[in-house]
Amino acid sequence: MVQLKEFRIVMPMSLEEYQVAQMYSVTKMQHQSRTDTEGVDILESRPFDDEFGKGHYTSKVYRLQSKVPTWLTAFAPADALILQEEAWNAYPRCKTVLKCPYFTKFSLTIETIHEADNGQSENVHGLSEEQLAIRQVETIDIASATTDYWSYAIGSSDVDLSKFKSVRTGRGPLLEGWQSKCNPVMTAYKLLTVDAPYWGFGYRLEQAMLSGERALFIASHRNCFSWIDDWFGMTVPQVREIERRLLQERKEMPSQIH
Repeated sequence: MVQLKEFRIVMPMSLEEYQVAQMYSVTKMQHQSRTDTEGVDILESRPFDDEFGKGHYTSKVYRLQSKVPTWLTAFAPADALILQEEAWNAYPRCKTVLKCPYFTKFSLTIETIHEADNGQSENVHGLSEEQLAIRQVETIDIASATTDYWSYAIGSSDVDLSKFKSVRTGRGPLLEGWQSKCNPVMTAYKLLTVDAPYWGFGYRLEQAMLSGERALFIASHRNCFSWIDDWFGMTVPQVREIERRLLQERKEMPSQIH
């Protein structure tokens, strides 16, 4: 059965700042998490202009073998958790499609809309009544600590955001109820549609992917804010240049991935 879940992630920054923060954090996290056998390979990165809009397209492969839950190895080899990602970033609208070559029927689509609000918009994705009836909603507080399996597997910033204060902007700390008090503020509304029609373990696979994405959202958005003094004042082209330089360095390094 297809599952529909919406995550709302409120951030203490403007829409324009978030675009830079998100790009910077993704680039830095991918660079930090790469090893000889695991990490992210960027296959394609280019501008696009089509029916979805105008923006930047990327195609990536995620190699996450060590993060496979033990129960999944009963159904697949340890190297089964290789994910193929296509992403269309037409900010403030974005779409990501994840597929797994080993589980050919599996699909996960993430549709994101960014709004200059504090997470109170009820139907930014324009869902039908039938979709709204099955949609689950969770508002994520980036200042709250998480201790589940996926948070441990993916890793998360150890910065205490309830004590952190940005030197360059003066923002923070994020104390209880900060979402309704901070200015500027924006929200990433992420709608996940996941389907794994496999008898016996399909539901567990769907839940595992939802939990994994949730942990990734928390980690990346905590980093977006805790790294604010690194990216604040940068432009999108400047972050693209960092991404291009790191990609070039990676290509020039001898790879042990087969």
